[in-house]
Amino acid sequence: MASRMGLIGCLIVGVALLNGATTQVTAAVEYQVGDSLGWTVPPNTSYYSTWASSKTFFLGDKLTFNATNGTHTVAMVSEAEYNACTKVTSVYGVQNSTSIIYTPETADAYYIICTVANHCEQGQKFSFKVESPGSSTESLPNSASSLTVGALFVVLTTTAISFLTSNKCPQILNY
Repeated sequence: MASRMGLIGCLIVGVALLNGATTQVTAAVEYQVGDSLGWTVPPNTSYYSTWASSKTFFLGDKLTFNATNGTHTVAMVSEAEYNACTKVTSVYGVQNSTSIIYTPETADAYYIICTVANHCEQGQKFSFKVESPGSSTESLPNSASSLTVGALFVVLTTTAISFLTSNKCPQILNY
């Protein structure tokens, strides 16, 4: 009986491990806004929008704004202010040759512009959405592997329970 209880304990630990294997964990990523261009007036008005649309941002990720020439600001604005390039007075940071690191605090849509001169109108702005880990639609291709692991889990659990309740189990466990 004690051997059977030990096996049941091992089965519970195995179930917990398999369940943990299906949990998606996302490590924080640090992005340099604009990659090698940095945070400056871009070569075209869609540069930063294209840059941001190629990324998936999660809570905990950091955005580093590196000014590569001149003075620039990092201003968090509303969608309407973003679309109109409205000059706001609440600026997250001003930089000449320093870096500004911003970590979004909530899963939400964000709108960032530069408020210097006509930099925003020239395309120094972008919007992005921050997601909670595990909520990304990009995780859909992994759902097939999660289903496979889930199916394997069901088969192994059923086999283990069947084995434990059969008459063969005590004979194998007796040394």
